[in-house]
Amino acid sequence: MDKEPRERLSSTNSWKLLAVAALLSLAGVGLIWSGFQNESLSRFFSNENQTPSQIQSPVIVPSQESSLSQSLGVTGQQAQINRVIDGDTIEVSLDGELKKVRLIGVDTPETVDPRRPVGCFGKEAASKTKQLVEGKKVILVKDISETDKFDRLLRYVYVQTDDGEEIFVNDYLVREGFAKAVTFPPDVKFAQQFQEAERQARLSNKGLWGKCQGV
Repeated sequence: MDKEPRERLSSTNSWKLLAVAALLSLAGVGLIWSGFQNESLSRFFSNENQTPSQIQSPVIVPSQESSLSQSLGVTGQQAQINRVIDGDTIEVSLDGELKKVRLIGVDTPETVDPRRPVGCFGKEAASKTKQLVEGKKVILVKDISETDKFDRLLRYVYVQTDDGEEIFVNDYLVREGFAKAVTFPPDVKFAQQFQEAERQARLSNKGLWGKCQGV
């Protein structure tokens, strides 16, 4: 056989080999794709036949802060009580910092101002606030103002007691006669509620209204 036919035969065989290789590659891709489709369809129909409770989903564990807020039914900042300064002023640990907090809308008799004598029923009010919040986590809720002139945070304070009772501390102190209702605009969200609570405490001679003269 001469040289030219041999070259033609070699070229023809090369093309045949390439064609076979291409067909085998396409067949392999087809098998892979078919397997992928079958697996996807299997997963789809498997989930379709399951109830929502059977289909796995990410487990979301609520944070302690959101859990306490939900339990108390309020939205605010969670803080840890560091100490009770007096009946209407506390110190909290908030975002890693110690902050003094002045309760909005209430005024308890003085106990710590060196310029003024201890007020009638002041110690009782401070003791009651300690009883309510000392050592506990609370939710702080802002009205309009951020701070007062002494750079204390102005907040409504909510707490859950050890037995599960939910207490709006500002309201409780007025309603039980440990504080007077005071209003300093623009923080007036609960002004009418506090005034009504004070009226009821007066009528019942609760706390300072039954113990102190000239209040």
